[in-house]
Amino acid sequence: MPSTPSATAADAPSSADPDAHLNPSAARRRMIVDALGMVVSASAFGLVYGLAARQGGLSIVEMLAMSVFVLAGAAQFAAIGLITQGVPWLAILLLTALLNARHLLYSAALAPWLAGRRRLQRAAMAHVLTDEAFGLALPLFQRIGRADVPGYWLAASLIVLPWMAMNVVGYVGGQGIPDPARLGLDVVFPAAMAGIAVGLVTGRRELTAAVVGAAVAVGVAVVLEPAVGIVAGGLLGPLAGLLVPARAAGDAGAAAAGSADQPSPHGDDPQVGLAG
Repeated sequence: MPSTPSATAADAPSSADPDAHLNPSAARRRMIVDALGMVVSASAFGLVYGLAARQGGLSIVEMLAMSVFVLAGAAQFAAIGLITQGVPWLAILLLTALLNARHLLYSAALAPWLAGRRRLQRAAMAHVLTDEAFGLALPLFQRIGRADVPGYWLAASLIVLPWMAMNVVGYVGGQGIPDPARLGLDVVFPAAMAGIAVGLVTGRRELTAAVVGAAVAVGVAVVLEPAVGIVAGGLLGPLAGLLVPARAAGDAGAAAAGSADQPSPHGDDPQVGLAG
């Protein structure tokens, strides 16, 4: 099984993990419970985006097209601000691509689990790989012990559908919505990202990566730009986590068990390589 820099022992199921190898139905039910807070945050964030798109001069078709084809909330907000400032399209593309560079790390973490799946299927899954979808899908795979493609699509739909529905609500009913900052909706995205990070912390390495990544991202964002801070934190955080030595007995045993239980494209799924 190919490994990636982002895939640590925590990425593979371990016999030390009491949740490892749940049956898919039980794992999906737990994922739905875990997703409830994310659904609320995605809905609130989507409402504010619809309002921002209306104020930025986009038509409802343009607003929905961006949500369908871009599907990246923070980048969509940034794009609207840049459009209203008259920034050239090439610059907008480059800046939003830099802002979304963290998705390269998400893809690298999920790649070992999806090895052997068809390229077209993986490309379709990559399109709906949001922050929240990643935060739900990776723990789901770990609990089952293999990739769960239907569960992945369920995770994505729990975020994408409320997001788009609230886009329309925010756009159509935008005039009746007060200043989002007065409702506290301006902190929805940072709060959601913090919740995802906490949910993915399972040991010292993950904790180190989260703390270092957050510190670097905030520091660089203050000095330079938020987009640069996100990329710097996303790269340096995982590297710092990899430098943390495994705990003498527990972590080393988990790592050994994890290597024996590495996710396989075959796993115990009889429909290998087929779309869920």
